[in-house]
Amino acid sequence: MKRLSIVFFMFALISLSACGFKVVDTGFRGVETKFGKIVGEPLDEGLHFYNPFTNAIIEIDVREKKIEGETTCFTRDTQTVQIRYALTFFPKKENVHKLYQQFGIDFSERIINQVVLGSIKDAVGQYIADELVQSREKVKAYAQKEMFETLSGRDITVTRLDFVNLDFDDAYEKAVEAKVVAIQKAAEAKNKTVEVEENAKQTILSAKAEAESMRIKSQALAQNKGLVSFEAVQKWDGKLPVNMYGSAPLPFLNLKGD
Repeated sequence: MKRLSIVFFMFALISLSACGFKVVDTGFRGVETKFGKIVGEPLDEGLHFYNPFTNAIIEIDVREKKIEGETTCFTRDTQTVQIRYALTFFPKKENVHKLYQQFGIDFSERIINQVVLGSIKDAVGQYIADELVQSREKVKAYAQKEMFETLSGRDITVTRLDFVNLDFDDAYEKAVEAKVVAIQKAAEAKNKTVEVEENAKQTILSAKAEAESMRIKSQALAQNKGLVSFEAVQKWDGKLPVNMYGSAPLPFLNLKGD
């Protein structure tokens, strides 16, 4: 009985020593191969046993990644623009073994860069240079949609695309600057013209009002001569002339009682 226990212990020890194990870390999935051929579905995080003589387990990072890059594009009117971008993505966990089988461990470098560059160039080519800055969000959305559709078919999910910077060539930027200045000056000149025209209108209206007032007053005086004396009284300061002699009549005094 004792000898049987020893034999069993030795067998278990040999079996255990022949059995390999692998811990798949958090944020990774394991891809198991047998003689180089993928077997089964991706392995979840945790401890896994395998035959180290025939099989192997490769860990694939499935966490969200961010890549940054720069590319030169042409607008629809053939202006050159340098675009710096940032992209975040992650491989689909349930299909990571397919990615490995088709593209290897460095799948992101082999397929993502070319799709990103192609999508950005396509998007920028839809717009002329003058529209590009104003339509920046539309261009980005167009490129991101194209990337998402293309990479989704390759088991990669795009989560976000950002245009960090758009840089036109110096000649174009100077032309844009000159155009902006010209537009500002034209706007200032237009505003000044409007102001002058408005002042002129106000002057004309004021003159017309004054002329109309004088016409009405003249017409009233012509129809009623008594208003002449009334107007004079209105303007008299109440002081009589100092020289009381002579033949000149005193103003406003009618001694005959007419």
